[in-house]
Amino acid sequence: MPTPEITIELEKIAHNVKALKKLYGSKGINIFGVTKVVCGDPRLGKLLVDNGLNFLADSRIGNIKRMRDADVQAKFLLLRTLLSEAESVVKYADISLNTELPTIRELSKIAVKSNVAHKIILMVELGDLREGVMPIDLNNTVRNILKLQGIELVGIGTNLACFGGIRPDERKMRQLSSMANDLEKKFNISLSIISGGNSANYNWFMSSDDLGRINNFRLGESIFLGCEPLDKKPIPGLFTDAFTLYAEVIESGFKPSVPYGEIGLDAFGNEPVFEDHGQIRRAVLGIGKQDVRIEGLRPPPDMSILGASSDHLILNTNKTGLKVGDTVAFGLNYGSLLSSINSNTVAKRYVKTTDHRRILQNGRGKRPAPQAAFSDGGNPRG
Repeated sequence: MPTPEITIELEKIAHNVKALKKLYGSKGINIFGVTKVVCGDPRLGKLLVDNGLNFLADSRIGNIKRMRDADVQAKFLLLRTLLSEAESVVKYADISLNTELPTIRELSKIAVKSNVAHKIILMVELGDLREGVMPIDLNNTVRNILKLQGIELVGIGTNLACFGGIRPDERKMRQLSSMANDLEKKFNISLSIISGGNSANYNWFMSSDDLGRINNFRLGESIFLGCEPLDKKPIPGLFTDAFTLYAEVIESGFKPSVPYGEIGLDAFGNEPVFEDHGQIRRAVLGIGKQDVRIEGLRPPPDMSILGASSDHLILNTNKTGLKVGDTVAFGLNYGSLLSSINSNTVAKRYVKTTDHRRILQNGRGKRPAPQAAFSDGGNPRG
């Protein structure tokens, strides 16, 4: 197989979608599948739709267009609206998240010209400081939106646990629910979508008996990686290993653990620090920072990552003997998945779970440390 390569186990993703839809649906939460981490991959978009999701969400209008062109039969939510892309937003997105009146006014002009009604969800700032209207400005913003033709305000939402890492909690979700109620009463409107956040809302959802007005989450990480983002804990019953990154060994042997000679800055401008463990068994792999975010890779349990340059990754293989030409399999976190899927130097291959296991059994790859693979210890397919 070509390396570096990322394999995508479709059955595991399908299982996660169905399990999350059932879980959140049990308390009246509708979920939108967020495809930005997989770059709007049409095959994965179709997979989400085929397993019960009616709405897909992405931050790039180009990804939405890509899925529409591939005949993915879904409604689409744009997560990030650029003023300069307003025409494409109206053309390709059914709903868009918005915060700024100049952008919404431009959407209005284009919608009127196109003789369509463009739906928007107004984002409210609740502390994470990525995007959102400040609560003090909310009434005035809504008042101005309702004056616009071609724009339909269908809901409000918030984003947490991204820029600032702020946890969705009972107080913030009550605040969002209260805002929805106040807006409906003040302006005599009906808001059908109250979007409480993303995969990071899992813990709040599980601990709360009263969700108030919250009826929507936008999920990406929990669908594709089976975990909640804030503590990176696996969600019971989900697969955490649907994606595996393979890299090939190009050098293997014993070397000192500390470089020798006068030390300066490394290729990325950092001053490296090393611990002296004497002679160690090392392997150099044909993958580097140009291909993937190294910090988010999870190597096999008997190995550790020493570092990487643009095109090479160095492993301490401890007692594991690797030969030139062997492949090593890595698990990925969200950042590494995002970077590897975006990389045109990493091959992508869709596999059946049984095929993937056969590759490993044949010795072509060494399995990364499980992050609690199927986290309740069972087999979801019986």
